[in-house]
Amino acid sequence: MSANGEKTVHVQYFAMLREQRGLSKETLATHAPSAAALYEELRAQHGFTLPLERMRVIVNEAFQPWDVSLSEGDTIVFVPPVAGG
Repeated sequence: MSANGEKTVHVQYFAMLREQRGLSKETLATHAPSAAALYEELRAQHGFTLPLERMRVIVNEAFQPWDVSLSEGDTIVFVPPVAGG
């Protein structure tokens, strides 16, 4: 993490989020302290339509609560609801 609190993270998108973002993954710099803050930041930037409450988050290959703190180099996967039967 840099002195100004900025960190580089790796984000992966699936299903609806991938379609809305137009990418399956990206590396970005953020000041977001938590996974929830990062999602809301990206939602505002890219117009994601899914509310946070309908999704789950994986950080470094493990499901985490939305208030998990983010660190330099983390990999974050936003998991939208799965449709099907």
